[in-house]
Amino acid sequence: MYSKEQILKVLSKVVHPEKGKDIVTLGLVSEIISESDGITLTLTPDRSNDPLIASVKSSVSRTLKENLGSDVTIKDIRVIPRVEVPKHHEVERELLPGIKNIIAISSGKGGVGKSTIAVNLAIAISMKGFSVGLLDADIFGPSIPKMLNAENYRPDVIRKNGKDLIVPLERYGLRILSTGFFVSPSEAVIWRGPMASGFLKQLMDQGDWGELDYLIFDLPPGTSDIHLTLVQEVPVTGAIVVSTPQEVALADAIKGISMFRSEKINVPVLGLVENMSWFTPEELPDKKYYIFGKDGCRNLSEKMDVPLLGQIPLVQSICEGSDNGTPVVLDGSVAATAFMDLADEVIEKVEKRNREQRPTIKVEMNK
Repeated sequence: MYSKEQILKVLSKVVHPEKGKDIVTLGLVSEIISESDGITLTLTPDRSNDPLIASVKSSVSRTLKENLGSDVTIKDIRVIPRVEVPKHHEVERELLPGIKNIIAISSGKGGVGKSTIAVNLAIAISMKGFSVGLLDADIFGPSIPKMLNAENYRPDVIRKNGKDLIVPLERYGLRILSTGFFVSPSEAVIWRGPMASGFLKQLMDQGDWGELDYLIFDLPPGTSDIHLTLVQEVPVTGAIVVSTPQEVALADAIKGISMFRSEKINVPVLGLVENMSWFTPEELPDKKYYIFGKDGCRNLSEKMDVPLLGQIPLVQSICEGSDNGTPVVLDGSVAATAFMDLADEVIEKVEKRNREQRPTIKVEMNK
């Protein structure tokens, strides 16, 4: 096992091709983990799409082996764009000032189709004539790039009003940003909580979102630092909880609803969406098979006094659309109609919430 001092000494020989200084002097090396089974490094470039970072990674790997021995094991070289922390004496700017409604799409557990709902709902609202953004806040498991056939998209950075802004992907009428645009689809995102929260804040703060009627956040499953970061940084208009009718999924959905309704969070729950409500074979479009149980979310909505916004069937076209990057809401099918109806319900609930309730405020938490 090598000491951090040894590793830093070696890394000081790696020069950034553009800046002409070594990566240690530039402050690009933010974390070194040296263990018996290998070395893990974290590099933090000051630009989210530094075109030379791949070359730097190769140089780091080669230089470590040349100086520490060819048998040295390099477990991982992570790249996390630098997040600028505002100085205490600066006035904190409002995040997302041009967004009228911020909607959080949540689920108590994984595997219930939350991202599928988020993508198709966002497109459906856009098709109703609203300007819509979609932020993939599922930092550790971003699936939206694949659902939109955008796994190879790498955002540009532009300069506006003295600030670097990340250009969202524009597709199907949406402006989209995702962690998946900054990492390879085959790489696991292994970040500590503060790193993930910091990156989410960067996507909010530096995304070139412009003016939007809706910005939809696809949150990770469960309850986590990401949820807390969102409600602490921006006023969330309302939350939508996605579940299947299955009892084990409903039990976790209750936790999600309770989190948003808690006294400290206090974000309005716009309603429940039941996904995979029934299975309809393509060759038998009039048949419904309740594989995961019947009306589980309907019963839960009555029990917890939460509106049931919609029931989305389990049909082959939804799965195929998610896999090939053409969301099912675009094809005019029965499933597409279900998503368009869901969009109508969400828009109506948001407008009702805005008429009858005070604007949500950011959450203040004692540290």
